[in-house]
Amino acid sequence: MSTISTHILDTSRGAPASGVAVCLEVQNTDESWTELSHAWTDTDGRVKPFFLVSQPVADGVYRLVFDTEPYFSALSLNGFYPQVTVVFKVEDASQHYHVPLLISPYGYSTYRGS
Repeated sequence: MSTISTHILDTSRGAPASGVAVCLEVQNTDESWTELSHAWTDTDGRVKPFFLVSQPVADGVYRLVFDTEPYFSALSLNGFYPQVTVVFKVEDASQHYHVPLLISPYGYSTYRGS
């Protein structure tokens, strides 16, 4: 069974981004989306434990939606991206998928981690 995890690093501060709401969704065959799990990052910028879902994570297209606006607002910053959405494919349900997010008020990047 595949697992999905994430963490967020605020590169403008060189620190983890805590308290960010993160939603895990799966794409349906009609291209609509279904929420599987919703969580918040901890003080280390991580969602722990890995996203818990009511069914095994199968091959398919998933997305993580990061609600970044409240995070930057709490720091009295006006971020350009109120939300960051990362869409990715699970092609081998036996593997672990780690999808980190690096953010700053005016940019973001992501990659497949380990």
